[in-house]
Amino acid sequence: MASDLSSDRSVFRGVSSSSPIRRRDLVFVVNPRGANGRTGKEWKKLLPYLQSRLGSDCNICESLTSGPSHAIDITREAIREGADAVIAVGGDGTLHEVVNGFFWDGKPVANWNTEAVHSTALGLIPLGTGSDFARTLGWKNDPREAIDRIARGVRSRIDVGVISREGEGSHYFINVADIHLSAKAGFYASRYKKFGNLCYVIGALQAFIGHHNQDLRIKVNEGEWQTLSQVTALCVGNAKYFGGGMKITPNADPQSGSFEVVILQDFKWYDFILKLHKLYNGTHLSLNNVTSRNVYTIEVDEISGSGNIFIQSDGEHLGFLPRKLSILPGAIEMIC
Repeated sequence: MASDLSSDRSVFRGVSSSSPIRRRDLVFVVNPRGANGRTGKEWKKLLPYLQSRLGSDCNICESLTSGPSHAIDITREAIREGADAVIAVGGDGTLHEVVNGFFWDGKPVANWNTEAVHSTALGLIPLGTGSDFARTLGWKNDPREAIDRIARGVRSRIDVGVISREGEGSHYFINVADIHLSAKAGFYASRYKKFGNLCYVIGALQAFIGHHNQDLRIKVNEGEWQTLSQVTALCVGNAKYFGGGMKITPNADPQSGSFEVVILQDFKWYDFILKLHKLYNGTHLSLNNVTSRNVYTIEVDEISGSGNIFIQSDGEHLGFLPRKLSILPGAIEMIC
């Protein structure tokens, strides 16, 4: 559902042509059930401050999602209608869907008005359990501070990752895509969201049951295929954090034009217990069985032919290998 919270009853019409100042059209995409309903409750408490900061200069549209992928549809419609910004309200799941809404059939979604002088920007208000992507940008988990950023309206271009597979549509991510154990853990963690960030620990423990490290093959920057032995997890970072604050790709920068790929090899279950603190504070690159490299594209496939090597992006389960991941430099303007 969507509702207009500004004094102007039209979301995208703005002020009349006689007005010398054009009002900004802002669409806030909210998952009211996020973080076990906390997102919806915190959003309602935030509305008076949002209206006081933005209501006089902006047309504000509140769009509440009703289920999976709804945020994608809302975002595409808003861009086509000429919104100045689409703001994801909540955690990384909502942000992930909004980012995917900026694309359609492998191309950026375009404003139907071909004479428009502005493009639609991406915004973020972290609510609920917070946002790993916000951590990369150094933002506090402070929604009022986020609204102040939106009021200033400063934009900067950020990179987006795209994941493809022959015969399937493209999928986009803004944070981290990961393969094998961590992706399996994320798949299980999604069942325990009611426990907050503890769900990642529960998911990891469940993923370890029956887990086996696997030989994989990779092709980096359209080069030759290479074999990686006994891979535990392979993480492709456009940003630094995943899993509720784990600094898995500590050198990733969403404005660098490249990914950081971190590969964990031959980890045992006790390695995660003994080295978990290093994974969270980003010092794990010093370990002998962890490697890092910067890439523009990486193709990943399994060797065993089992068909059960998990892949996820921004915490969303995508399926199984093979996949190709590529960087799209400066693909989206973000309010920052």
